[in-house]
Amino acid sequence: MPLLGGGLSRREREMLEILHRLGQATAAEVHEQMESAPTYSAVRATLRILEEKGHVVHIQDGKRFVYEPAVEKQEAAKSALNQLVTTFFGGSLEGVVRTFLSDEESGVRADELDRLSALIEEAKLKEKAQK
Repeated sequence: MPLLGGGLSRREREMLEILHRLGQATAAEVHEQMESAPTYSAVRATLRILEEKGHVVHIQDGKRFVYEPAVEKQEAAKSALNQLVTTFFGGSLEGVVRTFLSDEESGVRADELDRLSALIEEAKLKEKAQK
């Protein structure tokens, strides 16, 4: 599965984010949405590269190619997050959480901690139900 953000340039990530936001778009539409856009030819070339990497697919509409993400954003984000956890935390989700909780600058609020606690309890109940 392709990774959202994994091994992508800043421009590639920007184009992929535009496609996720719009659902599908032509190269011209992607070009219009970009801040400080490169040339139209560069956008087309980058979309081809994204397709070669497996991040986008296209359908032909007359002479136009209409591009769309190859996978849903949530699935791609999950894959990228798994890679991040593996790369920087040795696969330990606890290490990720510990890093955020120990960093005073992260500003984890009490209400966020309450929601995280609720999610953890929900996950525990699901695991128990599966046994």
